[in-house]
Amino acid sequence: MDADMGTGETAGTQPEDEPGTGMVAAFGRLLKLVRRTAGMERAELGVRLGYAASTIASYELGRRIPPPHFIDQADEVLGAGGVLKELKEDVARAQYPAFFRDAAKLEAEAVELHVYDTHVINGLLQTEAYARAVFTMRRPLLSEETVDQRVATRMTRQEVFARMNLPTLSFVIEESAVRRPIGGQTVRRGQLEQLLVHGRRRNVEIQVMPTEREEHCGLAGPFTLIETRTGQRIAYVEVQRDSRLYTERATVRDIAGQYSILRAQALTPVESLTFIERLLGEK
Repeated sequence: MDADMGTGETAGTQPEDEPGTGMVAAFGRLLKLVRRTAGMERAELGVRLGYAASTIASYELGRRIPPPHFIDQADEVLGAGGVLKELKEDVARAQYPAFFRDAAKLEAEAVELHVYDTHVINGLLQTEAYARAVFTMRRPLLSEETVDQRVATRMTRQEVFARMNLPTLSFVIEESAVRRPIGGQTVRRGQLEQLLVHGRRRNVEIQVMPTEREEHCGLAGPFTLIETRTGQRIAYVEVQRDSRLYTERATVRDIAGQYSILRAQALTPVESLTFIERLLGEK
């Protein structure tokens, strides 16, 4: 299972929706209407908020996604009375690829997340450098602006580790994904160190699935199990740019059973951390 940018020209990115459609475009039209009603030009609004007039134009035309703090500030400066802030959550969802938006919302509110990954380290565990390497390798190529936005969004997802009510998190990761030097050896080393940091958290368990295992029940591919605050269990499966959330009890039960077997077949959490430490010690 695979944010908020800074200020000025680097803030926001191209939305996933078709140009002129979707939530981002609708918010842009509303922003333009509110600005005009306030009798303010784009340049003046930009100066008061610390953005270039061209960036304001991009937001209003739905070409880029405004970050949350911009929406808060614009609402206050333009005297919108909370109208812009009301759409902040919907606009924030647009920063994710369309196929991941529903899953992202569930992930942020989950009380339990159980993840099986096969090709790369899960986004919740990635360092910024590793995430950047992953997005840079994406084909078709993403623009630099989009890469910046996706990286920032991925880092924002990791706020799940700072929640007051900590969720229970577990990860089973294929040994090949742990060994793969995405971004180079320096990036890989930093990523391994990050796995150790997260793996030592009280609410996190990381397990490595050895490549040499003769029995392996996860050959159908990666997935994520999500438990909501209301006790609902959901399975998320993603392949290429297609994804699906399963809520049917029988399907989710089958995937949950599969995950239980995977955990039994993988190295234990303690063995896994020792394995990662050993990789860090290799030349």
